Amino acid sequence: MADDKRIHFIPPLPSKREKRVGIYCHVSTNSADQLKSLTAQVSALTRLTAANPKWLLVDVYIDIASSKTGSSRKEFSRMLQDCQSRDLEIILTKSISRFGRDTVEILDAWNQLRVLGVRVIFEQEVLDTADTDNDLMISIIEAVAQAENESRSDNIKWGIKRHAAQGTSKLYNRKCYGYINDAEGKLIIDKKEAKNVHMIFNLYLQGKSVLGIVKELELLGIKSPTGKATWPKRTIDVMLSNEKYTGNVHLLDNGKHDAYYRAENNNPVIISKETFQAVQIEKQHRSNVTEGEDGSKRKSKKYSSKK
Repeated sequence: MADDKRIHFIPPLPSKREKRVGIYCHVSTNSADQLKSLTAQVSALTRLTAANPKWLLVDVYIDIASSKTGSSRKEFSRMLQDCQSRDLEIILTKSISRFGRDTVEILDAWNQLRVLGVRVIFEQEVLDTADTDNDLMISIIEAVAQAENESRSDNIKWGIKRHAAQGTSKLYNRKCYGYINDAEGKLIIDKKEAKNVHMIFNLYLQGKSVLGIVKELELLGIKSPTGKATWPKRTIDVMLSNEKYTGNVHLLDNGKHDAYYRAENNNPVIISKETFQAVQIEKQHRSNVTEGEDGSKRKSKKYSSKK
């Protein structure tokens, strides 16, 4: 007789409830490179979520800044609202710098989430707010944000230098009084303004002071570059030193950026090189500052003209 065997099924212990996770991604522009970076961010953070069996991906929040939307972060605001509604318990993001536009915003968001009991995990810094002391967290956020800002500044400067060196910088075709940009963004002469530029240079060579030129322009009813009836003295002074009127362009100050680029025949000529050079010599002659071996010294008499 066969033994009477009974099979007992032991049910598995119920697993702990999955933690609800949200992914936040942000890029500063909608350029091809930035969109590629965005795809990489979403992919990496999604894999990270899927690798943890105790996590449940609830939503992905994506902000893409552009010239139209500016610095608006609607998805970031929506994510915070979902946290307040208790729909999220954990937020994954690439880095501290992607989490906010500046240190103040990052700290403000972190404080809101800390009160709500929401963990924030910064993948790049391998940082989990649940395992980090509050004071230390503040120090880390401030330090990383500062480093990111410095790095971003260096990248911007490097980009300016690279484009300047390659002759592709948009700064070469930045318009000034006397020029406008055509449909392709290149400089072309504004005939009406160019006539005034000629007059300003000629008046200076005829002995008029900068103040005298300002009075002459106002007397003739000629509006300033900003459309105002009054011309700032500084505007005239800058115009008289602007080599762009000769067709050449200088970019980047040697003292500030350790680089110096010059584009020859960059744009149409309004002032001849001879006239421009004559004005520079005259400006130096009128200057009340002279260089000495022991530094700059002022002359006892200052050039003046009532013309």
